[in-house]
Order: sequence, then structure tokens, then C-alpha cells
Amino acid sequence: MSSDLLSIGRSGVKAARIALDVTAQNIANASTDGYVRRSVSLSEVATTGYFGTSRDVSLSGVRVSQIQRNADAFRQAEVRRTGADTARAEAEVKGLQNVEAALEQSNAYGSINDFLSALQQLKHNPTDTSLRASVFEAARSMTGTFQIAAQELDAVGSGLQFTANLGVSEVNRMAAELARTNLRLTRASDASSDQTKLLDQRDNLLQQISQYGDISTTFASDGSVQVRMGGSSGPLLVDGGTATTLTATTASNGTMSFALGSAAVTLSGGSLAGEAQALAKLAQIHGDLDTLAGKIVTTVNTANANGSDLDGNPGGAIFSGTSAASFTLVAASGRKIATAAAGATAGSRDASNLNALQSALDADDPSVAMDGILFDISATVNGRKITRDALTTISDSARTALAAQSGVDLDTEAVNLVRYQQAFQASGRVMQVATTLFDTLLNIR
Repeated sequence: MSSDLLSIGRSGVKAARIALDVTAQNIANASTDGYVRRSVSLSEVATTGYFGTSRDVSLSGVRVSQIQRNADAFRQAEVRRTGADTARAEAEVKGLQNVEAALEQSNAYGSINDFLSALQQLKHNPTDTSLRASVFEAARSMTGTFQIAAQELDAVGSGLQFTANLGVSEVNRMAAELARTNLRLTRASDASSDQTKLLDQRDNLLQQISQYGDISTTFASDGSVQVRMGGSSGPLLVDGGTATTLTATTASNGTMSFALGSAAVTLSGGSLAGEAQALAKLAQIHGDLDTLAGKIVTTVNTANANGSDLDGNPGGAIFSGTSAASFTLVAASGRKIATAAAGATAGSRDASNLNALQSALDADDPSVAMDGILFDISATVNGRKITRDALTTISDSARTALAAQSGVDLDTEAVNLVRYQQAFQASGRVMQVATTLFDTLLNIR
């Protein structure tokens, strides 16, 4: 024989010890998030015989040929893709819900109806100062609710922008860490414990980055990964040991855009995409509210300028501003409401100009316009919730499929623990028998 029992037993003990160590790691990390189960591949060690007889094969023991990570690259990519879609939908829904709450809590819709109702009551007695005071206070309340709505929407926008900028910082941090992991993988030995730990770290970083934006990955033979953001045609985020900085730019209307270096990035997944979409919807809603406020100012001031107020003076401006934030009441009191036609004397009970004002407001119908804004955001939220729930179900299914493959089954590991322990003891027994045989031969006289 070209080998002896001692070397065979020694190889068996060594292989069993490594297998026991891997099994112990699996058991210890059974509940560790992101841990991928390892399995040991064993192979026979065979050598050719002596004296040129190449066909004489002698078995010389066993060796660990590979420590495998039970992870399917396709399933991992599917988890990242579905997770990015779910993160986008979740971030967008949260942002839109805050927009909806800001509008509803401001009570702008109710204040418009109160103002229109107060004008209707004034028709019964245009000279009644108490009714005029009621219109005046309803107008003040309406401008206040518009200002509150604008401030709340701005606060929602600031929160979304802060969260997005924080996400950009996290992506840059994780990209830099992934680049360092790539460099370490190029230097790691094949089938080593260090390499498998680095591969786990790589996959965890990819999973975390995908929560912020959709990524496309290309793996090298040494385990390092090239990452593009914004799909397979997007710019490089990580290439070998180099990470490109992701930046965010906020436009004047509050919307956000992203870039990697000098290349623009269009995100379709991840929380950054969801926050950008929520900001875009917020800008549209804010613009609609500003348009409505400006239209009320123009309509009321134009109609009021065509009549005479309670003191017989030409009607002046009641409101000012071109947006919800600048929408203010400028009239000094309810006496400035021009209910009578132009040229009417002080104290006139003529309500022709008030009728004209109401007709102009009926044509614009600010109440319906505000209701349309509320319905727009409410319908959008409900639609996005349905999408989010569907994407969550898909994402959970993908995670379950991956966990079934890469997760640790304690029953299986318990069996392996006993099996490798017996293999270790058997190899030790082989060495013991070999020692006894050699001692017996040496003691022959």
C-alpha cells in the first residue's frame, strides 16, 4: 500500500472535525438573520501505485473538498427584487398617508363651505352687521385653514426629504463596505470559513442596499460582485473595490432626483423610489391647493371690486396671495363686503353685487375643487395600499422559498452532529488499531 492506516485515520479525524465545526456553526446561527446554512462536501484521496503501475489506485483517506453555502443565486435575486418593490410601495404609502392627513386635518374643505354658507345667509339682510361679521370670520377661518394645510404639506415634504437623504447616506455607507468586502473576497482562500463569512456579509449588504433602490448584480468567480443601481442599464454603484457616491438633489417644488457620480439614476424600486414618488404627488397636491387659493382670491376680489360696500365706497380687495401659504384676509371688517351695485349709497339693501359674487363662486365651485383634491389623494392612497399588500405577499413568498433552502433545520443538523461525531470516533479507532498492529509487528522476535 502507498499509504498507511495512520494517515487514513488522521485524514478521517481531520475531515470529521471540520464537518463538526461547520455543523456547530449552523446550529449556533440557526436564528441569525441572513445566515446561510453550510454543508461539507467530502471526497476520497486516491494515489497511484508504485513501480509505474499507474492503474493501481490506492485509497489514502478522505478530505474536505468544499464548504458549500446552500443559497440559490436566482432566489436571492428574487428576494432582492420583490423586497425592493415592497419597500418602494411601503414608503410611498406612508408618505401619501401623511399628505392625506395634512389636508384632512386642516379642515380646508369645511372652511370653504362655511364661507359660502355665510355669504348665502348675508343675502337675507345685506346690511346686518352681525351677518357681515359672520362672513368676515368665515373668510378669516378659511385663509387660516389654507395656511395650515400649506404648512403641514411642507412639513410632510421636509420629512420625506430628510428620510430620503438619510437613505442616500446609508446606501453610500453600505456601498463602501461592499467594496471592502469585494477586496477581501479576492484574497480569501477557496472553501475557507473566512470566505463563507465574507459571502454572507456580501449577500446581507446587497439585501440591505436593495431596500433603498433597485439593483442589478454581476458576480465574479472569486465571489466579488459588481452592482448597478436603477436596473441592469443603470450606472455602477460598486465595481470591485470602488464605490461611487450616490447623491440626491431637491428641486424648487420639493421633488427629488438621484445621481451616481455625474450619471442620473432612475429608481423603480426601494424606499428612495417610494419617497420620490410621494414627493412628486405631494408637489402636485400642493400645486392644486395653491391654484385653488389663487382662484378664490381672484374671483372674490374681482366681484367685490364691481360693487359698493356698506359705507357706499367702491369695493376693495378682500383677500390677497397667490398660493395657499400666502392666502390672507386683507379687508378690515365685514363692512368692506360690496353687496350693492356700484354707485349705491351707504346702507343700501341692494344685493345685486352679492348675487354676482355668489354666481362667480358657483361657477368656480371651490368646494367641489377642494373635494376633488381630497378625493385625488384618498383614491391614490387606497390604490397604493392594494398594490403594497399584493407586493408584500409576493415578497413574503420569495423569502419563504429562500429560507426553506438556505435556512438551518435543527433536526437535520442534529443528525449530522451524531454522524460526524461517530465518523470522528471511528477514524480515531482506526488510528488506535493501526498503532496496535505496528506495535505487535515491532515486538515480534
